[in-house]
Amino acid sequence: MTMKAKSLKKLIYHIFVGGFAVLLLYPVVWLIVSSFKQSEQIFLTADSLIPRPFTIANYGQGWAGFGDYGFDTYITNTAIYVVLVLIGHLISCSLIAFGFARLKFAGKSFWFAIMIMTLMLPYEVVMIPQYIIFSQLEWLNSYKPLVVPAYFGHPFFIFLLVQFIRTIPRELDEAATIDGSSVFGIYYRIILPLIVPALATTAIFTFYWTWDNLLGPVLYLNSPGKYTVSMALRMFLSNETVSNWGAMFAMSVASLIPVFVIFFIFQRYVVEGISTSGLKG
Repeated sequence: MTMKAKSLKKLIYHIFVGGFAVLLLYPVVWLIVSSFKQSEQIFLTADSLIPRPFTIANYGQGWAGFGDYGFDTYITNTAIYVVLVLIGHLISCSLIAFGFARLKFAGKSFWFAIMIMTLMLPYEVVMIPQYIIFSQLEWLNSYKPLVVPAYFGHPFFIFLLVQFIRTIPRELDEAATIDGSSVFGIYYRIILPLIVPALATTAIFTFYWTWDNLLGPVLYLNSPGKYTVSMALRMFLSNETVSNWGAMFAMSVASLIPVFVIFFIFQRYVVEGISTSGLKG
């Protein structure tokens, strides 16, 4: 292949990828631009990416929140919720994955298959039974129904960690056993430090899914002071009065900042964790 043909192929590739990137990024750009428009002008000038007139009042209105609660309250609630779920997933999923990948016990293949099958269960199937259980436990209007299940593992992350642990040579376990290490010592001193990339992937996906979660908080939280960001954004819209689209878009942009920051800082861990755990095609 000549140099000219290679350059043409490279140019076509970059044009295609660039066009696809623009297509994917346009909704985000439109959201950011619309947050600087007046609410009544957002949909009248939806085809324009230039806000006329330019205003930052939407951010002030959105940050003021509702009643006695500013938007910082909802961000704090969401951050606490995310951290608790994150800790639960990292501890429980790594322990369960270590058991499936390294320990020998009766019915291991059967229980692993059952766990994988739960990945195919839609959340709506278990939603009502879970609600009844949590209602009888008097956990409604608290974070317990949202946080406690995380400490019993998540099938997707368990599978990811199992695949990662299987790539670690068993000779390390045997050497640690000869040196007198217990099973938990092998997990804590050998396996845990080596699965950091997979744990980072677990943490990042947990953060994304929990930060954006709406259905769970809507089901179990009733007090406005306990609302999460996703619920607070919904409060800007009303079927009875005028919806404050500008403030909602402004706070949507603000809520996206942590997501973008986490992604750009830890994206290499996502790639490394997935590529070394056997999940890529």
